[in-house]
Amino acid sequence: MVRRFTRRNFLSLAALGAAAPIFDVKPLRGIDFILQNSPTPRKFLIETMPGGVALFDYNNDGLLDIFLVNGGKITESLRVPANFNRNDPRYWNRLYRQNRDGSFADVTRAAGLANAGNGNYGMGVAVGDYDNDGYLDLFVTRYMDWDADHNKICGGDWHTYCPPGAFPATTCLLYHNRGDGTFEDVSERSGITAKKGRALGVAFADYDGDGFTDISVSNDGMQQYLFHNNRDGTFKECALESGVGLTSDGKALSGMGTAFQDYDNDGRPDIITTVLPRELYALFHNDGDGSFTYDSLKTGLGALTSGSSGWGVGLEDFDNDGWKDLFVAQSHVLENVEKIDASLHYKELPLLALNHNGRFERTDSGVTTPLAARGAAFGDINNDGRMDAIITTLGGPPVLLLNRCDNHNHWLSITLRGTRSNRDGYGAKVSVNGQTRFATSAGSYVCASDKRLHFGLGSAQKASVEVLWPSGAKQVLNDVRADQFLEVREPERG
Repeated sequence: MVRRFTRRNFLSLAALGAAAPIFDVKPLRGIDFILQNSPTPRKFLIETMPGGVALFDYNNDGLLDIFLVNGGKITESLRVPANFNRNDPRYWNRLYRQNRDGSFADVTRAAGLANAGNGNYGMGVAVGDYDNDGYLDLFVTRYMDWDADHNKICGGDWHTYCPPGAFPATTCLLYHNRGDGTFEDVSERSGITAKKGRALGVAFADYDGDGFTDISVSNDGMQQYLFHNNRDGTFKECALESGVGLTSDGKALSGMGTAFQDYDNDGRPDIITTVLPRELYALFHNDGDGSFTYDSLKTGLGALTSGSSGWGVGLEDFDNDGWKDLFVAQSHVLENVEKIDASLHYKELPLLALNHNGRFERTDSGVTTPLAARGAAFGDINNDGRMDAIITTLGGPPVLLLNRCDNHNHWLSITLRGTRSNRDGYGAKVSVNGQTRFATSAGSYVCASDKRLHFGLGSAQKASVEVLWPSGAKQVLNDVRADQFLEVREPERG
């Protein structure tokens, strides 16, 4: 059957394009940071892996600040014990406070964050309250058992970074917050160390609705991990039986970044994992019975992603239409990949794909120059009700994408204030007008995003809000006015 393409079809598509979000690439005034990954002919694997970025309001003035994780100095003579020269300000992590005029001030030294220590090369970490005791715990992904003395060069005459299988796998780490300002390593007792992997991205959500936070981990070159929370302080890794370990045809994934949110508005968190080219970014649909279905082709990701390498990733409603869109920071691992395969590119444009009722369609990201992008974090940086993005780039400055979408859709941004639960409400399930978000700052690739929960409302000027707190409390607010930053405080006990 041939479907006729009418003038009405054309105008509908034109209107769709006109409603697409417009991102302006803006200079970050006051920020002179360069991500120092220090590439060398010896192809140390860490050279191509950084770096993280966090968007958070560290001084509680209502403005998002930016923390940028740096790499370090690497030379061909690098040996154990490694010295990355991070006492040199060029290699510091940097904290930038946002000023009222939208510029930023470097407060790294004043905040006590100068000189991260010469023996480390920065990546990232994630926080969440896995046992619902009201205190935020730390989860650390670890990539592999590697050091400079055991580095290898692969690729023959091409000289490439070795694949992850060339090095031994290792475990992730979990630190329990004792509530007195100290942490306890519970990695083994919790069951996290029962599985070795090559972990990079990590994200948190409650996928089975039992009120406890589960953990999605993206592994490079092997099966993915899903740690189910047993509600007794332990976890069981269940990715294979749940359907998120491999593709539908049983292939391993080169997992980089991950997002753990509800893309199709059915109230259940789904998983998206970014990978390397010749694979498809994996979308696992949560079926609601503890299992997932591999839906990359059904959702349009096959055509969008088969030739790209993805890192930082987010599901955010950039056009405020009530559907979470997809943003991915893209770039190949190898800076010489074009000499090896002319169909691939080291530097790439980011992927911005709008969500149309559960199917993703590419639109212009606003970036015109290809980037060696890695991390991506998301938040409303200028508090105008539109979600923005920041990208880190190897050997370059961060790139700020300010959302200039002017389709007149409404929005609501929610800040949670826990009383019985943890202070930030991490782990809460928040539903607004048929949409669901799970409260977390974790996700993407070694990054942390704005903890505020952003909801696009489309044409609706009122919202119904339901919060399921980690404590088990349920809170409902009706007739909430749109276009505001709303603080929701958890009811006190009793």
